[in-house]
Amino acid sequence: MRVRDLTSPSTRTLPSLVLLGVGSITLSALVVAPPANADNQRLNNGVVTNVGTIKSQAGCPTNLKVSPQLRLAAEWHANDVLNNRNLDGDIGSDGSRVQDRARAAGYTGVVAETVAVHPAFAINDLDIISNWYYRPDYFAIMSNCANTEIGVWSENSLDRSVAVAVYGQPA
Repeated sequence: MRVRDLTSPSTRTLPSLVLLGVGSITLSALVVAPPANADNQRLNNGVVTNVGTIKSQAGCPTNLKVSPQLRLAAEWHANDVLNNRNLDGDIGSDGSRVQDRARAAGYTGVVAETVAVHPAFAINDLDIISNWYYRPDYFAIMSNCANTEIGVWSENSLDRSVAVAVYGQPA
């Protein structure tokens, strides 16, 4: 039996193939693919950029600054909403509100939040912004010049995507 060298340059970029032989019976090839790890950093950064554009169009004189504390508060709520299907807004499964989560993450200023829930694996920043733009309450939050800091987080499951933006006014 001849064994193929899977470390040679011509085969490194292909999925690993494992051939199993039992006596004179050869089983089919088993394709082993790398695990899927979603990285929503580009999506999150796109939301920040689009909110910045909305603020600029509203005449806000300062650029948005990404806050690690607000991003952490957004991450907590995005995971909570993703994993608790009865949630679709600002109140967490533990009854927390955005101000509670921001304070727990170490942020001391005034905060507001926008949440998008999409019934599919994928969501893009334009879908999110379009949804928020046409909601008067969310548009007011995004275009409020006093909100100079932001944290955005998004999470996906096979049938649901959640994006959360937390906006802050430093103390």
